[in-house]
Amino acid sequence: MTPEGGSKDQDSVARGGPDDAPSVSPVAGPGVSDSGASGPGISDFGISSGVPARAGAVVAEPHPYDPRFDLAAVMRRITSAMVGANLTETDIHAAAVTLADVADDLEHRAGPGRRRRSQPDPAGHPQEFFPTSPVVGFANPISPPVVVESVEGGLAGMAWFDYQYEGPPACVHGGVIAMVFDEILGAAIIAAGFPAVTGTLTIRYRRPTPLRTPLRLEARCTDHQGRKVHARGAIYHEGSLMAEADGVFIQLVPERFMQMISQIAPAAEVFEQVLDDAKGLGLVPMLHRQG
Repeated sequence: MTPEGGSKDQDSVARGGPDDAPSVSPVAGPGVSDSGASGPGISDFGISSGVPARAGAVVAEPHPYDPRFDLAAVMRRITSAMVGANLTETDIHAAAVTLADVADDLEHRAGPGRRRRSQPDPAGHPQEFFPTSPVVGFANPISPPVVVESVEGGLAGMAWFDYQYEGPPACVHGGVIAMVFDEILGAAIIAAGFPAVTGTLTIRYRRPTPLRTPLRLEARCTDHQGRKVHARGAIYHEGSLMAEADGVFIQLVPERFMQMISQIAPAAEVFEQVLDDAKGLGLVPMLHRQG
């Protein structure tokens, strides 16, 4: 499954893998929300603001271009080559020297503080819920990335894991599979209108999941009772079930969640973002930093 849209050049850059990897793009065609029902507005912390989403809204296209996509794609290629390619120590050392210069230049050019995180729109495209996610984020070089789209009843996706995700020989690391399930089940409940944080995640590894081959993913919200939201997902290879997961997610009281974040925010700019998000969500009175 490859989303439609985007130029051939953008596809090859966004893919960020070797030539035999399938071409994927962060761009998908617009559609209409399946449910047609209103849901809460969602903060980047996965809590509800209580503000209804647009009922029956046209799903917006993911951003067709972001220069971070290009940089992340190149970094994925470098990581794949470093981990899996047959390179000499001389080649690796030369690359390290070159990349150190690039890193120094980026750090020198960076402004103060951190780049602001976005807030996912449950009426938007699920690929854009978390642009810098380590799973679905095209702007994050750590992500494969997994490509997702809304389908009737939930989400569908495609993944292609390169050498840097290897656990057992030629197989995807089990911890990577767990991270993917946590992300796509979480995205499925956001799309269903029930944002929540992970409570428990139960994974059954049915077969070793192979590297460097297309994998099909599915996720859907299965139940919502009180503050508990249930979701289920699966990963397939050529029609065979590789792994499946059940998750129980907990909807937190917004004020309590913001208080928890404010107590652990490691830097002033992070705490300020928490306060800004609290304002945007209408969470008053303002929170006070602890300690």
